[in-house]
Amino acid sequence: MTVLPDDGLSLAAEFPDATHEQWQRLVEGVLRKSGRELTGAAAEDALSTTLEDGLRTRPLYTARDGAPDPGLPGFAPFVRGGRPEGSLASGWDVRQRHTALADGTDGAVLADLENGGTSLWLVLGEGGIPVSELGRALDGVYLDLAPVVLDAGRDTGQAAEALLRLYAEKGVAAKDVRGNLGGDPLGYEARTGTPLGFAPYAALAARCAEGYPGLRALTVDALPYHEAGGSAAQELGASLATGVAYLRELTEAGLTVEQAAGQLEFRYAATADQFLTIAKLRAARRLWARVTEVCGAPGAQVQHVVTSPVMMSRRDPWVNMLRTTVATLAAGVGGADSVTVLPFDHAIGLPDAFARRIARNTSTILIEEAHLARVIDPAGGSWYVERLTDELAEAAWQYFRSVERDGGQAAVLRSGRLRTDLATTWAERSKRLAKRREPITGVSEFPLLSEKPVEREAAPEPPSGGLPRVRRDEAYEELRARSDAHLAATGARPRIFLATLGSAAEYTARATFAANLFQAGGVEPVTGGTFEESGATEAVLCSSDALYAEQAEETAAALRASGARHVFLAGRGDYPGIDSYVFAGCDAVDVLSATLDRMGVS
Repeated sequence: MTVLPDDGLSLAAEFPDATHEQWQRLVEGVLRKSGRELTGAAAEDALSTTLEDGLRTRPLYTARDGAPDPGLPGFAPFVRGGRPEGSLASGWDVRQRHTALADGTDGAVLADLENGGTSLWLVLGEGGIPVSELGRALDGVYLDLAPVVLDAGRDTGQAAEALLRLYAEKGVAAKDVRGNLGGDPLGYEARTGTPLGFAPYAALAARCAEGYPGLRALTVDALPYHEAGGSAAQELGASLATGVAYLRELTEAGLTVEQAAGQLEFRYAATADQFLTIAKLRAARRLWARVTEVCGAPGAQVQHVVTSPVMMSRRDPWVNMLRTTVATLAAGVGGADSVTVLPFDHAIGLPDAFARRIARNTSTILIEEAHLARVIDPAGGSWYVERLTDELAEAAWQYFRSVERDGGQAAVLRSGRLRTDLATTWAERSKRLAKRREPITGVSEFPLLSEKPVEREAAPEPPSGGLPRVRRDEAYEELRARSDAHLAATGARPRIFLATLGSAAEYTARATFAANLFQAGGVEPVTGGTFEESGATEAVLCSSDALYAEQAEETAAALRASGARHVFLAGRGDYPGIDSYVFAGCDAVDVLSATLDRMGVS
């Protein structure tokens, strides 16, 4: 019988440990092959990725990349989760969102609860279900089993009274009531620009604290800042400032700090950047733990996480299933208490039954089949995640302090400072989107012009008038809409001729690049045949640099003689007869907009 040594696995015991410096030398060699002479830390830095908020993701993390002790799950500073057991018992709360009860969708609420949903998020009043229809929306729902979360804006008081009346009518004991009345006056002001007095919300909070131990009165919704283009640090900083503002108001109204903190639930966005989302949720709990510690009542933050509306595309919406799956995984790994998966057709209109099914099943599969909830804080101990959590927490804390120095959340909303901050961040991100440095699959990368659009019944218009709502696809969506209008008017899309030179090995890469680029703006690429047969008015040369040097001038002249009004070149280089060139990293939105203008596509 073989006995394993006491020191455990020793398969690599005879090999010397690799050093960081050795790894850097390997990086230097790879960079040297690409013509970049960098050494040491500079070589390593060349492989780093710049994120928003001044953060950088490095290519290698080791035990030297220390971060503050995250503690244990369920204990301050709650980085590793708000509960010691995590989501082991039954997974996270699967909270499905409903905004309408149109004809044929009355059964959607019950269908969600009967098929994997565990709580409800109902949008009422302006932009949602009429408050008078709340009883109909909850008809057949066991209110002692399914928590209900309201989102009623300025109608919160009326909606709260209607819900509490339903509980009483159905005989649900106050101790069994679970959910959130959804009061969020600063969130409503961010959405609409209309300030609301806090007194009614303080009264609701006092009522919940005294008579409904499982019911919260207030939501700190960070989605308005995320949806306005804010970064992760800005989203966290704004949520902290809002939470602190609510603590001040509630304690001034007579609640203890512990009671006031117990009335708050925080809502954050989860994106397809899984590691940043994981770090954001962990950092949020750490930061709120610091706030409550200073206030004298340390406690864990309760988190409701929603898959990002900003990342949802209207073209090729099926890809949204992949985006929301990654975002849901990140929310679960990050320790979210409740998760709402937006249906893949959310950006188009009211979701159909299939879309709602896929949305709720996303959580079900991750919990029941991938067993994601069986591990408490699965990202804990990762040098990368712990360091990213620490750096993001620091950036968010600094933003929070700057908001407090300027008078708090209400003050920065009303002064316009917050709008300016978010717009500046979005403008920088828009540049990356326009240059396809941040690709959008199905929109700016691998678009499919022949795909039949997905059509849905229009959703209720959400409240507006405050911060804008942005989407990653908005610039490309505008271009595609111009192409669609041209198709409807003429029976054909605007076209561009791909003039390929040489063998397939010489032109395929650049022809593929050019086809993707122009299709992102709704311009149909045509290959094969002659320019005259293509129906195009412009052309793009696609080949190798060597063939460009030999044939670009002659080919461009031939294309012009055939009627081409504008000739591009795929790649870089100035050649006689070439008007401009397109390359990886060019501003695709500008190129496409100008191209459509020249083609007369309005």
